[in-house]
Amino acid sequence: MSYNPRKMKSRKDELEEWVTEVIFNRAHGFRAWFMRCILRIVSWVFYIIVRVRLLLFRRRLRTVHYLGTFVVSVGNITAGGTGKTPVVELLARTLAARGRKCAILTRGYKSADLPKPQLWKDPQGKRVKRLPKIASDGTTRYLTPLYAGDEPFMLARNLDGVAVLVDKDRVKSGIFAIEQLGSNTLILDDGMQYLKLKHEIDIVLVDCGFPFGTGALLPRGTMREPRSSLARASYIILTKSQGKPQNELIATIRRYNRLADIIVTNHAPAYLENVFTGERRPLDFLRDKFVACLSGIARPESFESLVEEQGARIEIRRRYPDHHWFDQSELDAFMERCANRAIDMIVTTEKDAVRLQRPEEIEVPIYFLRISIEILQGQAEWERLIDNIVALGAPQPAPQWGDVL
Repeated sequence: MSYNPRKMKSRKDELEEWVTEVIFNRAHGFRAWFMRCILRIVSWVFYIIVRVRLLLFRRRLRTVHYLGTFVVSVGNITAGGTGKTPVVELLARTLAARGRKCAILTRGYKSADLPKPQLWKDPQGKRVKRLPKIASDGTTRYLTPLYAGDEPFMLARNLDGVAVLVDKDRVKSGIFAIEQLGSNTLILDDGMQYLKLKHEIDIVLVDCGFPFGTGALLPRGTMREPRSSLARASYIILTKSQGKPQNELIATIRRYNRLADIIVTNHAPAYLENVFTGERRPLDFLRDKFVACLSGIARPESFESLVEEQGARIEIRRRYPDHHWFDQSELDAFMERCANRAIDMIVTTEKDAVRLQRPEEIEVPIYFLRISIEILQGQAEWERLIDNIVALGAPQPAPQWGDVL
């Protein structure tokens, strides 16, 4: 039997989509019920692993590295969907505007390995070894979305003066940022569970519409850690509030963390931008348009609701697994389907837009919805956070790898 990678990829995606349906209780029947039972058992094992791991770091039985400069972690206790990237972007842009030299340290989930290592020389002209992937040094963008990952590429493209470094080993990335780029503030993207690097501040995001995921730990549910882990947060940012009161959610959070400042925000649409031409359109351009939504994100219904709120009429909803890399044939087939249905425009997310290849024929224009963060409650707390970081002095020389707090 001949090997067909496209067919294998399709089967893998189908399995991933089905498991997602199982986790969210949208799949029914004996197979789905049996899979949920198995996942529940594995979740108990996962819970024990999480608790033991936290205990090891708390007792300093696992090495925690301190690099001599300020580290801000932005993360969550659920898997995906909290709108983390726009918050990281706002934090980095605000700090850079206030004079901090920031570097974002990110894992680069589902990014491909480089075909050959990047080259970087220190001020003495010597080649630096043990490089992270350098998506951006704050001035130059070096990597495509394939090698940087969709979210790191997005951050690198949108942020001037902020370095974006990609590596699973974010201690290595941090050392490079300090020694080679002169960074004095490290932003640890999706860093709540990354405990090898000391965090001075932990910002934890909670999605108002889906605050604790499905309520169960991975892999049965979408929670990375139990609710009690909210106690580690210095600041808690409630996202996607849609301007609704969040008193009940805040009261729930206060059971686990009585001291953290809570900031309530909303992910608000700002404008539309054509994926391939860069043309921008105001939001009212969506009003009464027949639209097809295309997405590969954790919670597509949140994105689709934003599109509908602008007056669009969604005729087609095509959802793929989070971080899905779109095949050229998939996009061409979707474009043809939209053209046959007389769709006015295709709307996708900014994260998905960087993963789209240009179709052979653009019969229907494709726009992404640009999102900005609005702080609705806790503006003083946000400004105090920024002021505290900006007030810090220059970093001390970084200790060696084996130093432990």
